[in-house]
Amino acid sequence: MEEEQDRSQETRASGAGRLGDASEASVSPIGPRFGQQGSQVPTGEEVSAQESATLDAAAHFEYHTEFDWDSEHGEEDWSIRCYDVHKRLGGVPVLDGLNVAIPDQTITTVLGPSGTGKSVLIKHLIGLMFPDSGDIIVKGLSVPGLPMQELLALRRRIGVLFQDGALFGSMSLYDNVAFPLRQHTDMSEAQISQRVRERVNDVGLTEAIDYFPNQLSGGMRKRAGFARALVMEPEIVIFDEPDSGLDPVRTALLCELIQEMHGLHGGTYIVVTHDIASARRIGEYIALLWRGRIVEAGDAAKMFSSENHFVRQFLSGSAEGPLGMD
Repeated sequence: MEEEQDRSQETRASGAGRLGDASEASVSPIGPRFGQQGSQVPTGEEVSAQESATLDAAAHFEYHTEFDWDSEHGEEDWSIRCYDVHKRLGGVPVLDGLNVAIPDQTITTVLGPSGTGKSVLIKHLIGLMFPDSGDIIVKGLSVPGLPMQELLALRRRIGVLFQDGALFGSMSLYDNVAFPLRQHTDMSEAQISQRVRERVNDVGLTEAIDYFPNQLSGGMRKRAGFARALVMEPEIVIFDEPDSGLDPVRTALLCELIQEMHGLHGGTYIVVTHDIASARRIGEYIALLWRGRIVEAGDAAKMFSSENHFVRQFLSGSAEGPLGMD
C-alpha cells in the first residue's frame, strides 16, 4: 500500500502544476487534406496557397481556448473544470491542452471521433491517470494534488458505468450491486439489501436480481452496471460509451433510463460517446472533443446550430469538412 501511495504521489508530482490563464493555450492547425476522391493533388504555388488558407481556417474555428463560462457563471455552477490539460502516452499527445467545464445538475455529452482521448479524459476525472501538466478540478478539489486518502474519498462521490458493465462474473446481480456498499460503507446487511433492491428496481431488473452476468443480455448488463454506479448515491455519474454494442432500440431505451434516473436522483451526468443520436436524445450540454482538445462546448441548441465547420460536419455526419479518415 505504501508503494502504491509513493507511485501515485510521484505521478501526481509530475502533473500537479496548474497553468494560469487557459486562454493562452496554443492552437495546433490542421494540415490540408489532399488526394481526396474527385480532387487533384496540387503542387508548387497551389500547395502554398491551400496551406495558407487551411492555417487561417484552423486558427478561426478549430479549437476554443477561452473560459467564457467563467465570466458567465460562478465556480459553483460547474462540477468539473479542466485547465489546459496535457497528457502524452508513448510519446504521443492524447490530451493536448484540453479546456472544458462540465455544468452541475445537468446531463452533459462528451462527443468525439474514436481515438480522440475520451476514455483518457474519464481516467483523469476519476484520478486513475494524472496530467503531465494542467489541472483538473472536481467538486472544488484539484485531483492531481490530492493525497491518496482524499482521492479515494472523491472517487466514492463518483459513479462510473463502463462499456461492458464491468460486472464480476462470479457474483450474482445482487452481490455486484451490493459490492461498493460492502467495501466502502458500514451499512448493515439489511440497509444494503434495501438500497440494492431500490436501485435494481430503478433499472427494471428486479426479476433478474439473483441472475449471474452470463445469464444477462447485453442490455441487461448495461442496466446492472447502471444500478451499481448509482448505489453509492454519487454526485457525479460518468457513462463510458454506454451505447456500445447495443442496437438502436436498446440504445434509445438506455437513453430514456438515463434521463429518468437523472430526473429522479439529480447530480451531474457525463455521457461519453460518439453516437450523435444519443447526444440528440439526452444531451443538455455538449462538448465536442477532437485531437485532445475541445472544439466547442455549449447547450444542445447552440451546438446543433453551430457555425463551426468541424462541429457542423460531425453533428450532421457529413463527409465534407475538416474531419477525414486520418
